Amino acid sequence: MFEYDYIIVGAGSAGCVLASRLSEDPDNSVLLIEAGPIDNKLLIHIPAGVYHVYKDPSINWNYKSEIERACDNRQIELPRGRVVGGSSSINSMVYMRGHPHDYDGWSRDFNLPDWTFDRCLPYFKRCESSDRGASEWRGGDGLLGVTKGRLENPLFDALLDAGAQSGQGVSDDLNGYKPEGIARLDSTIKNGRRSSAAVAYLKPALSRSNLRLVTRAEVNHVLIEQYLAVGVEYEKNSKIFQARANKGVILSCGSIKTPQLLMLSGVGPADHLRSMNINPIIDLPGVGENLQDHLTVSMGFECTQPVTLDRLTQPIVKAGVGLRWLLMRSGIGASNIWEMGGLVYGNNAVPYPNLQYHFTPVYSEWQGRKLKLTQGYQLNCDQLRPRSKGKVQLRSDDPRAAPAVRFNYLSDPHDIKELGESLVMMEDLFSQRAFDKYRGRRIAPMPGAISQSDIESYIRSTVTTDYHPCGTCRMGGDQGAVVDGEMRVGGVERLHIVDASIMPNIVSGNLNAPVLMLAERAADFILGHNQLKPEQARFHFYN
Repeated sequence: MFEYDYIIVGAGSAGCVLASRLSEDPDNSVLLIEAGPIDNKLLIHIPAGVYHVYKDPSINWNYKSEIERACDNRQIELPRGRVVGGSSSINSMVYMRGHPHDYDGWSRDFNLPDWTFDRCLPYFKRCESSDRGASEWRGGDGLLGVTKGRLENPLFDALLDAGAQSGQGVSDDLNGYKPEGIARLDSTIKNGRRSSAAVAYLKPALSRSNLRLVTRAEVNHVLIEQYLAVGVEYEKNSKIFQARANKGVILSCGSIKTPQLLMLSGVGPADHLRSMNINPIIDLPGVGENLQDHLTVSMGFECTQPVTLDRLTQPIVKAGVGLRWLLMRSGIGASNIWEMGGLVYGNNAVPYPNLQYHFTPVYSEWQGRKLKLTQGYQLNCDQLRPRSKGKVQLRSDDPRAAPAVRFNYLSDPHDIKELGESLVMMEDLFSQRAFDKYRGRRIAPMPGAISQSDIESYIRSTVTTDYHPCGTCRMGGDQGAVVDGEMRVGGVERLHIVDASIMPNIVSGNLNAPVLMLAERAADFILGHNQLKPEQARFHFYN
């Protein structure tokens, strides 16, 4: 049996941060266990290669939801990274923190006094090295490279102008003073290369003798003795191993895998565990509950000018893009393509932006695992604070069986209302004079869709995830919580959860940046270090 001070399960965004921070002290021995392979595929590191990697079955858990009845009885695909770096190695690299009001809401609504935004901000700043430079909002010397979009395209300029013309607004930095309006987005890219959590945090730390990474190994369950987490059992190369942890076990497997592993370990809703022939050690009803996600709908137009990126699928063009990236780390290959977006209000009743745009100067459609590009442009819009919630449950006591994931998308009528409003907002943006010289035929929603019934039908038949599942082991100071404000699992000593599953409510933006912040804070909690001093920053809010 192997023995360590800390065992971290999952080398995703949070796991890489924790492995780096916990192993900074040479007296701490750390084992990091990852189910997937090392991140040695070249396309992982080329930002524009995201279209090839995020559905690659060799580095993906390939989850699917249960049948979503309100989405025309479809199963929704949910890619999740199964590779060192986790989803930070396969995502679209958009760096968004969420709105300050999100974190203040965690503190207010879930009895979490230490989770106001002013206490999170110094950890966001500690994470990043922004090319915008250090400021009261941004970090300048962190490990994670964060770059403002730089790709030149007249359609990006048109979108910015349309933001001003429509009254939806513009911003210089959605993670800065004005977190609303149309803006150039930040991405986790540094020197033209994907800055995943593996690249930024883990790789520099792997030279330490007190840190061990084990890949292609799947944890069966946490070893719990007398309500104390003492280690894990894992399988590698068809052999079973056990590893002991003297100081703690940390689960960082994500919002689908973490609740599954907890339940397999006897921690979760007692009746459900018994139905799976698992002896409950701790009856913790909140495990697997509170599943939340961002749904997205799209609008696209043909473009009358040859300024789009539709030629990228041509072999000669693709080869040229790749060669330029290999030689100079520049050009389209160094872009995540989704370089423009925004945070906007879908109605006057919301206190802060409830919709998020992602814009690309090409129209794309998946045909199987091939991407078809059209001379056009596309805007995706997320509903940021959905009311529909789902759950993750076991199918059996077999650790290799995928769990049952029920999002219950659109089960609350409020959500389809806001998604309908998002289509109105997108139409408004594209109808501005800034797009007059580019606007061709509307591709989606179908050109004839004008009635409320047509719009609702379009939403139900096409809406999909923006890959932001969270909340299934939520943090809080109440009986429904799974972890407390220091991410400690209720009822089990020396067991922490650090990933998106602990979010009490989904944040109003992409989840990768918040997860990195959570992990930076968790490292200080686990090591017994003082939390960084709260920082107040100036923000402009419309409402």
